[in-house]
Amino acid sequence: MGTPSTSGPLGDAAAPAAPGERVPGVARIAVLRANALGDFIFILPALEALRAAYPEAEIVLLGAPWHAQLWRDRPGPVDRVLVVPPAPGIREPVADEPQTPMADFLAAARVERFDLALQLHGGGGNSNPIVGGLGARVTAGLRAEDAPPLDRWIRYVYYQHEVLRYLEVVGLVGAPPAGIVPTLAVTAADRAEAYGVLGPPGRPRVALHPGATDTRRRWPAERFAEVARALAADGYEVLVTGTPAERDVVDRVVAAAGVPVRPLVGALGLGGLAACYAGCALVVSNDTGPLHLAAAVGTPTVGVYWIGNLINGGHLLRGRHRPIASWTVRCPVCGVDCTPGIYPHRPGDGECPHRDSFVADVPAIEVLEAAHDLLAV
Repeated sequence: MGTPSTSGPLGDAAAPAAPGERVPGVARIAVLRANALGDFIFILPALEALRAAYPEAEIVLLGAPWHAQLWRDRPGPVDRVLVVPPAPGIREPVADEPQTPMADFLAAARVERFDLALQLHGGGGNSNPIVGGLGARVTAGLRAEDAPPLDRWIRYVYYQHEVLRYLEVVGLVGAPPAGIVPTLAVTAADRAEAYGVLGPPGRPRVALHPGATDTRRRWPAERFAEVARALAADGYEVLVTGTPAERDVVDRVVAAAGVPVRPLVGALGLGGLAACYAGCALVVSNDTGPLHLAAAVGTPTVGVYWIGNLINGGHLLRGRHRPIASWTVRCPVCGVDCTPGIYPHRPGDGECPHRDSFVADVPAIEVLEAAHDLLAV
């Protein structure tokens, strides 16, 4: 892992200090990653690398309230969660959440006397000042052009797989990869929650997840319904999962399927959902958090991706995972090229107000062929 160049747009900044060297005397490590479910799944290999490199250190995740709930009594590389306050580019507030000023949070965090503070949260424009404010002996992370430097940093380039991106960051503090596949343990409490909602399986189960917060990532509900019909005809119990905000699209899949399928909208917490997916023979989903959760608990997946997101977030292995890509790069409404640019002078890098699907051209037969291929294994 090399030192970033001191020429070009970032040439006025100091180079990272001693990248790749393990830091001596580390007792406590802070890791900032406070965004969505899929984003968190992507850093699990980086957390495992930190645990292997610093086995005696306490790893403290600076996350959102849901991280604290998910990580309660769960084995893995996170020892404790500190809930970071909502802030632009960090995380959105949740309902009825008390408002803690960021300055107060950082003052309290400095009392923890972190030895390492790692920014695994993106380009660093909003997150590097927070990591720098923790008062750690050594800071490390990513740096885009608009971001202040940390002690050890590597340039943020948009098109890089997220798992490898964050493995590269922890490598700056002497934590080589221990693996590249995100894994999440399913606990007895998770299984009990799922069993309480689902009961015992009468036949093998598959799950479909037709939602996604970004509607541009949503494969049409009618295609999910076609998959549901085919898998039900194959003898599977078909579950259709979704958050309360995705109730409408789940209802559309259920109505269009024309066969008995089982909707699960907001019925399970994240742990229960993890256990639900772990008990399925297959999960078919848009590129969204539940897809990555299913893969992390060891379930085969078929994911529908926009090609740019496939580069950054598609599962790295193909033995049990099949990403199906749409090559659409222009908005289907206005024609603007919506691919993010790597450098400011690149043509395109468009943004438009439309949120129509960029993956509607993926044919159902391709998804079904991948599903049948995995189910036959």
